[in-house]
Amino acid sequence: MASPFFSDFGLMWYLEELKKKEFMKFKELLKQETPLLGLKQISWAEVKKASREELANLLLRHYEEQQAWDVTFRVFQKLGRRDLCEKAMRESTGNAKIYQTHMREKFTDFLSRESIPTMHEQLDMNITQEECKFLELLFEPEKQTRILCLLGAQGVGKTTFLAKMILAWSKGFVYQDRFSYIFYFCCKELKQLPATSLAGLITRAWPGTSAPVSEIMAHPEKLLFMADSFEELGSDLAEPEDELCSDWAEVQPPKLLLSSLLRKKMAPECCLLVTVNPRAGQDLEDRLEDPDIRELTGLKEFDVKFYICHMFPDRRRALEAFNVILNNEQLLSMCRLPVLCWLVCTTLKQEMDKGIDVALTCQRPTALYSSFLLDLFTPEGADGPSWQGQAQLQSLCSLAVQGMWTNTMVFREKDLRRNGIGSSDLSALLELRVLLPCWETEGLYKFLHSSVQEFCAALFYLLKSPGHHSHPAVRGTQDLLLTFLEKSRAHWVFVGCFLFGLLHERECQKLDAFFGFQLSSEVKRQLYQCLQQLAKVADKLQGQVSFLALFYALFEMQEEAFLNQVMDLMQDLAFSVFIETDLRVAGYCLKHCSNLRKLSLSAQGVFKEEGREQSSVSSSELLCWHQVWSVLRTCSQLQMLQVKDGTLNESAMLSLCQQLRQPNCLLENLFVNNVTFHCESWTLFEAFPHNPNLKYVNLSNTQLGRDDVKVLHGALSHPTSSVEKLLLVNCNLSADDCKALAATLMESKKLDSLNLSCNNLKKGVRALCKALCHPNCTLKFLALSFCTLREWCWDYLAEVLLISKSLSHLDLSINSLRDEGLKVLCDTLRYPVCALQILCLMKCSITAEGCRDLASVLTSSRNLRSLQIGGNNIEDAGVKLLCQALAQPSCLLETLGVEDCGLTSACCEDLVTVLTTSKTLFMLNLLQNPLDHGGVALLCQGLRHPECALRVLGLNSAEFGEETQALLTAEEERNPDLVILDTW
Repeated sequence: MASPFFSDFGLMWYLEELKKKEFMKFKELLKQETPLLGLKQISWAEVKKASREELANLLLRHYEEQQAWDVTFRVFQKLGRRDLCEKAMRESTGNAKIYQTHMREKFTDFLSRESIPTMHEQLDMNITQEECKFLELLFEPEKQTRILCLLGAQGVGKTTFLAKMILAWSKGFVYQDRFSYIFYFCCKELKQLPATSLAGLITRAWPGTSAPVSEIMAHPEKLLFMADSFEELGSDLAEPEDELCSDWAEVQPPKLLLSSLLRKKMAPECCLLVTVNPRAGQDLEDRLEDPDIRELTGLKEFDVKFYICHMFPDRRRALEAFNVILNNEQLLSMCRLPVLCWLVCTTLKQEMDKGIDVALTCQRPTALYSSFLLDLFTPEGADGPSWQGQAQLQSLCSLAVQGMWTNTMVFREKDLRRNGIGSSDLSALLELRVLLPCWETEGLYKFLHSSVQEFCAALFYLLKSPGHHSHPAVRGTQDLLLTFLEKSRAHWVFVGCFLFGLLHERECQKLDAFFGFQLSSEVKRQLYQCLQQLAKVADKLQGQVSFLALFYALFEMQEEAFLNQVMDLMQDLAFSVFIETDLRVAGYCLKHCSNLRKLSLSAQGVFKEEGREQSSVSSSELLCWHQVWSVLRTCSQLQMLQVKDGTLNESAMLSLCQQLRQPNCLLENLFVNNVTFHCESWTLFEAFPHNPNLKYVNLSNTQLGRDDVKVLHGALSHPTSSVEKLLLVNCNLSADDCKALAATLMESKKLDSLNLSCNNLKKGVRALCKALCHPNCTLKFLALSFCTLREWCWDYLAEVLLISKSLSHLDLSINSLRDEGLKVLCDTLRYPVCALQILCLMKCSITAEGCRDLASVLTSSRNLRSLQIGGNNIEDAGVKLLCQALAQPSCLLETLGVEDCGLTSACCEDLVTVLTTSKTLFMLNLLQNPLDHGGVALLCQGLRHPECALRVLGLNSAEFGEETQALLTAEEERNPDLVILDTW
């Protein structure tokens, strides 16, 4: 509908405002723009000779009034006459008012229809002053927020939040000066659309047949676009920049249109509000420029209690229901989502009415969902379902599984018919509210909640073989399990748990009674076979498989014998826990392990509750952690435990230390990486002397205080400590901490390896060097890379090299050694008493001049076997000096690393001399050097020499052309003892 303003003033008035040249340009642009808006072109002969008045009449004769204005407005923008666009916008408010009225009616209707019965009434949908204040803060002009991401689980109320926001705007409560238009896009429904344009999407949302798109897009800073359930589009916002579109009239797939908006290629001045589930939200946050991230957490405990009181007028029953929910974490978590709160309360009421123990019904989510659905399809007062009810549920399961495998949450009527749901069935399913109509688009339907769809999909596998499904995308039971365990699957949240849960004896009995036949007994065997195969390759699938999801599935099944069988298969497990339920479920499964060898766990945010002391200890927490850490004493083959990327509170620490102290704890390797202690970390260190098997401790990336280091010193220096290797990389150590570490080196009887890389040690190295010179120090390996060492260090280290009888491996990489410092070290390395065998000086600012000193070491040292100097700009001149030394019979070097040293093919003749004369050089790393085909061909000649001893060559064939690649491949085939590595 066009504004009366345009009828009163007409287009001619605006055309009269154009200068002569602008008017001619207007005609030319008109010819270009009309097809873009899907309008039939007016004869160019008529347009070319038309006056301003005649052209206005032509436009109104050929197009509807709004279309005529739309194309005029678009051409004004192309001409740069924003003044005319702004004048029209100021003088014409009719369109905005019409649209606001439409949105008010539309979303009032949505809230009344979409809401679960009684939920709408009890959880007030009226907009309060407090809510208006909150909404205004989201898009304050001074904050310059352009993109707002609203995170929340499916069903938490994201769409309802948007609806209330639109209602508040349409009623004039908020954003009156901020937004002229707010457009809502449901991504579930956009996914069903063919290619269109942003103009097409706006027109689709408009109350009439023709939207004033040009008028709307003339002021993009006054627009807010809402994209609801963005994850449904499957977009990762990773399209190349040149694929994005900037023109709102350009026809593209809806996914690309939203990407273009979000990445500010199209209408960069507009604002966007995107709702997304938390899993996809992280990817969105990483891709967008400075988004504002908010989270919806759902109903509060008070809201749940309020709703229960309404559902259960009987006070005793209401209290019983509330206590059941409050004492079950999974149930309480479900009830934070309004639609699932209704589902839970409805089921509890049904079970109470039948006199069934609701505590038993709510023990597992599967039991709750099966009771809810089976009761829905059982007529009131009947002993069992009708055959129509049985058939309808089976058809619903068929539809659900098709949706899972085709990534479909919204279904067309043809999908329903394909799965046996006719018109009468659809009416029944809508009345039961197990299916809901999509309010945006007629003829589209969705399940009450995605979890209901997943339950029905799982049930399908017990009712029929997947091969009986008419859709080719539907795959077998084993594929279902593997897909469920993939971390990348956004929609597969519960289906695996439901599948395992339906195998519980009580569930099988319920389902057998409902359907009148015994369900498939093959499923359990198929699941076990799948897990057998998975266990064999678990170490290769780290990061791809969610073992926590498997734990939840096994927990849902609650069958000890099957659980023992499955957990006996597991040798390598890695998972993260986020809430206490995760920990409880993991502990339930882990205590049944017997063959576990490696366990990696990340505790992210567990037990972080508002208003609660982080160090407080509860019996439930201790029990959870006790079950998790019990593998330390029950799994005799467990060799490695890694706790990483998270938090350890007092409960976790106390339980871990208790298990580490047990005589039957045979753990050898302990990793505690990037962990924050919400307790006294020294408790962990005090456990070390009580475990004679613990040999390797890695605390890298975990920040240690001075007191921590002192306690660590005491533990490692204890006569019963067996720790041999200690890694403290990037632990925020300082020069003062080196005193305690130095004392450890002198007192520990077992420690032979220490890595202190990436710590700002500075002058603390002096204390370490004194300790290394002490006769009681038996350290063999020392890494001090990236420790900000300076000139005064080299003399101390040179003294260590001269005096220490044990130090055989020294890593000083990424320190400012330079040629001057290298000379100091080389003067000592030449002494026969120097025991060093491996020296790493990567990225130490060494030049070709420094190679002169290294060359003299290579010909005089009787112990040095490996030299790593990659990342230094020694160039061909430096390598020439090294090669002259390597070719000498007195040089005993076995490994040389000169990757990324600026070498060219000019040095290959020198390298060939080494290959043909050295009796000891076994490994040579030449990666990341700009060699050409001629240089590689020379190297291959050297490799073919009968006296060549080289067995490992670092050279990335992918960096060369086809001819060179063929040469290297032929060389490897010719010499079976030679390995050419593309990474070192």
